[in-house]
Amino acid sequence: MMDVPSENGGLIVRGLTTTFDTSRGQAIAAADVDFDVAPGEVVGLVGESGSGKSVTLRSIMRLIREPGHVSGRVEWRGRDLVAMPAEELRKVRGGEIAMIFQEPMTALNPVLPIGMQIEENLVAHTTLNARERKARALELMNIVGIPAAERRLQEYPHQFSGGMRQRAMIAIALACSPKLLLADEPTTALDVTIQDQILKLLLDLRDRLSMSVVLVTHDLGVVAATCDRMAVMYAGRIVETGTVVDVFSKPRHPYTRGLLGSVPRSGASRSVLQSIEGTPPSLTNLPAGCAFHPRCKFATEHCLRERPPLEAVVASGERMVACFHHELVAAAEAII
Repeated sequence: MMDVPSENGGLIVRGLTTTFDTSRGQAIAAADVDFDVAPGEVVGLVGESGSGKSVTLRSIMRLIREPGHVSGRVEWRGRDLVAMPAEELRKVRGGEIAMIFQEPMTALNPVLPIGMQIEENLVAHTTLNARERKARALELMNIVGIPAAERRLQEYPHQFSGGMRQRAMIAIALACSPKLLLADEPTTALDVTIQDQILKLLLDLRDRLSMSVVLVTHDLGVVAATCDRMAVMYAGRIVETGTVVDVFSKPRHPYTRGLLGSVPRSGASRSVLQSIEGTPPSLTNLPAGCAFHPRCKFATEHCLRERPPLEAVVASGERMVACFHHELVAAAEAII
């Protein structure tokens, strides 16, 4: 994997590991996570619920609290966020790096007007006076497409629809024109028309602000429509990375192949969708060797004994996979 120059606005994540102490032992929510995000690039983190996607985003922002523990390196503009003093990190959060949380109704403060919640970010990261902050909040509401913006600045989250709350969350995240946006399933529970609007808005803002985006989703359709590159996660580890075109056209990990096979395809003849048998493993009791082997039809004795490392399968390092049998997977019959 080629390092992106973090001094130029890129993000480099290396060996990011997050564990939680539980009554049943240590739960490994994310383990040795490696990926890069280039300036202006949209990278998708994909996987089933519980695969470690949201934990990875929160770990990057150091939002994991006890009994959680985060280690590894998260390099942003030449600085390691994991080792950064808390006071310095507060200047980065919301200013240089912003986050859209999964559930706007729980992320937004129910007793504060939307306008005040936008202005909180501006107070923390800018020198704007009260009049300038209000003007900026109004500008942001208009940018994200909230109608009657001036009136709605005074309204509360419960007075907004689901799509409008999501737009308000985006407005708060964009208040200080961040260079990196971490979006945790920003279209969850929205109907398809609103989902499309939100995704187009994110891409438009990416172009307008020269902003990088890490998009967490379980929806491969969203990845195909918005992302440049993707990383597939399973049981807390990245098992495959590459450009969206390469991964969709020739998956090299059995889990990626299973995810793609479970998605309906336009223009295809009617057929039964494939499924991945079994369920994800417990994070406190991961199987030996490859965590996916109990659900994998390509598994051999080697997979049961040893965990495959995430390795480059092309010279450029743009395509990486953690599978001993990736060539067999790539050569398997095309997914219908």
